[in-house]
Amino acid sequence: MNSRLLGAGTVLALLASVAAMPSASSASPLPSAPPVPSAPAPVAARPLPLGDPGLTETRTTETLQPGVTLTRIVRGAGTAQLPWTVEVSIPGGTGSPDPDAPPAALRDRASAEELAAKLTGEGFAARAEEVTTPALADFAGGTLGWRVRVGEFDGQAAADAARARLVAAGYAGSAAYTGWDGDPGVSGTWRVDVLTVDPRAFRGGLVAGYGPDLENREKTSELAAAAGATAGVNAGFFVLDPRAGAPGDPAGAGVYDGRLLSESVGTRPALVLRDSARGTGVTRLGWQGRVTARGGSLPLDGIDRVPGLIRNCGGTADDTPTALPRHDATCTDADEVVAFTGEYGPRTPAGEGTEAVLDARDRVVELRSPRGGALPAGGSSVQATGEHAAELAGLARPGEKLRIRHGLRDDRGRPLATPPGTAVVNGGPELVRDGRTHVTPAADGMVQPGNPSFYYGWMHKRNPRTLAGVDAAGRTVLVTADGRATGSLGLSIPESADVARALGLRDAVNLDGGGSTTMVAGGRVINDPSDAAGERPVGDALLILPKRH
Repeated sequence: MNSRLLGAGTVLALLASVAAMPSASSASPLPSAPPVPSAPAPVAARPLPLGDPGLTETRTTETLQPGVTLTRIVRGAGTAQLPWTVEVSIPGGTGSPDPDAPPAALRDRASAEELAAKLTGEGFAARAEEVTTPALADFAGGTLGWRVRVGEFDGQAAADAARARLVAAGYAGSAAYTGWDGDPGVSGTWRVDVLTVDPRAFRGGLVAGYGPDLENREKTSELAAAAGATAGVNAGFFVLDPRAGAPGDPAGAGVYDGRLLSESVGTRPALVLRDSARGTGVTRLGWQGRVTARGGSLPLDGIDRVPGLIRNCGGTADDTPTALPRHDATCTDADEVVAFTGEYGPRTPAGEGTEAVLDARDRVVELRSPRGGALPAGGSSVQATGEHAAELAGLARPGEKLRIRHGLRDDRGRPLATPPGTAVVNGGPELVRDGRTHVTPAADGMVQPGNPSFYYGWMHKRNPRTLAGVDAAGRTVLVTADGRATGSLGLSIPESADVARALGLRDAVNLDGGGSTTMVAGGRVINDPSDAAGERPVGDALLILPKRH
């Protein structure tokens, strides 16, 4: 089965034939900017709701070009350091539902207390702690599970030494700064950078860029330099591990200057932009596609990605282990049909199956088996694997046309118009909708059955974050928050929503974060990326270009 999974109540509409897809003139337009008052402040002045309400907060704002400001917010500078600890991996205990499960950060109470007691008996200052998390739009919150920790230390060196003793005794774990826990009301330091693009004064370009091709990664600073950008931030989630596809390939919807080059993950949210910076919006997007020839048609599974590997899942009903979004997971499907453009890279992916190679007029010029190779100038191709390989071979006849049609659909099932100058970058979860907190981890694959440790590490704990959205004045706002350091704690996902609202965002979405979080301005990286190697190469970036001539 090659139908796309859109979600309850809209599946049938999404599975309608692409041949019946309305023309671009009847497609849903990008949202228009609402009427706004004149000359609002560059960033909403409301203090960030992070940590102890009594923390000091400073803001500095500079104008980078007409209509573009950069604001740096530092909250809690100079506060006392919180303790370090060692978080111990917990095996399934005798009371666990799955005693043979691999060790995890969180377990049931009985398993955690059993491990803590064992560690205490061996001379370690161990404790079991309950972890609770707030309720969100589609997740009830409450108790996530129980963790086991050893000791409280004044610095990382002492925590590392305690961890070494634990490892020598046969246990696994990691040193952790307690300021990263996500607990409210703590003392600590936050560093947040905010780019604001006001379309009324902006005469540059607001675009998404991915570099020379989709299948390779580039640093945000490299993408900015190549485009001559005034500023930029990293953007959507992407393939990182070659075992999950082509590193750098977007793991979700991707549109660049109006060209749709990556399908959506289920109906996860995306940031939709115009190069004029007018009408920026956050919307949930589905996708469908089909290849058609004189003798019939086949539904598409994807665009410009390695067949059989679906990063973040959210694909078709026959994908394994799920057709629903599952963040940071790779689903598989042995039977797929994937279209390729010249933007993918110098060569299409090699492997078993069939590939129909098309010229610039959509005529079949070659059938390849096995698949993989260069494309003609202006050409494209369709690859099929498994049971669909023979079907494509029978459909694609040399010299005849094979038409590829695909498109995005908005959360009301309408085709999304993507004229030149349109950009779409993938994200998730949603953070703010219509000015209200609206965080959607269940819909977007961050609530994973039987794996509370993923939610704990990815959603609940503080990490570097990149987020984006639009405020009530119609301005596009791009935000980075440094993290994984004692001098910059980062944000949990609920805190990211709180920050978005404090900055006045009407709609906001979380973009790729962690080691990817990067902001560039004036030709240099102005934040502190958290990877030990420094700035991480990414899949794509949002770029603010200078005035167009």
